[in-house]
Amino acid sequence: MTLTLALTLLLSVLIGLSLGLLGGGGSILTVPILTYVAGMNPKEAIAASLFVVGATSAVSAVDHARKKRVKWRTGLVFGAAGMAGAFGGGLLGGHIPGTILMVAFALMMVATSLAMIRGRKVPSSVAHDGELPVPKVILEGLVVGLVTGLVGAGGGFLVVPALALLGGLSMPVAVGTSLIVIAMKSFAGLGGYLTTVSLDWALVGGVTTAAILGSFIGARLAGRIPESSLRKGFGFFVLGMGIFVLFQELPAPANLILVVTAAALAVAAALCWFAVPACPLRRRMASPAKPEGAETR
Repeated sequence: MTLTLALTLLLSVLIGLSLGLLGGGGSILTVPILTYVAGMNPKEAIAASLFVVGATSAVSAVDHARKKRVKWRTGLVFGAAGMAGAFGGGLLGGHIPGTILMVAFALMMVATSLAMIRGRKVPSSVAHDGELPVPKVILEGLVVGLVTGLVGAGGGFLVVPALALLGGLSMPVAVGTSLIVIAMKSFAGLGGYLTTVSLDWALVGGVTTAAILGSFIGARLAGRIPESSLRKGFGFFVLGMGIFVLFQELPAPANLILVVTAAALAVAAALCWFAVPACPLRRRMASPAKPEGAETR
């Protein structure tokens, strides 16, 4: 086993950890690992990520289903609509230059990371865990599926908020249901890409096995790490990865501007945190989350 392959498989465990702990983030890790570590071209990496994440999500969904955390009608309708959107996105992505796809992917990473760092919770009065209206589910599924199929990203971190924040499902049920959706539309997006892309299935199979192992570890760790801390930490990691991908893909003047801007924002945030008592960043991070179900007196 070469050092590159060993490193690729080791990093692939993080894909499953992310899916097992957060119900998303698999493609956000898979595409950079396959592109910059395994050496795949962008289109192959996106297509391979759809298989890896789809298979890992399907395995992870079994455990959630056993624990009654899957809404099957909502998941299957959302997944079917997502499959249609993802297949179309995969067909379209096969004809778009790889650099454009990677820049779009990096922008999706940045947007996702900011949403994770910001954090949004579903009020207990909103969460109902019932089946969602079919027309609403179909519309959301088509949009999310199109994005996933096109750039191989945005699966769980678009599906979970859609189910939790827009649909009113509690976070555990939203995560469990999202895994069904992710598996369905990932395989549909893969089908679209396979019309123009061929894969090294031995490598893809190894990465998938490592990711599934990581998902089992993530499932065991779930509940032992505060979700808000985990999401914020992972969000900063994804933000750094997104900036790195943009730096790699953008031409010289633009990537230098990106680095200078990112550094300036980081310095401004640090100065705000340490030097300004009323810094909104400090207030937001320090404010304790209200326990779920707590009453307001």
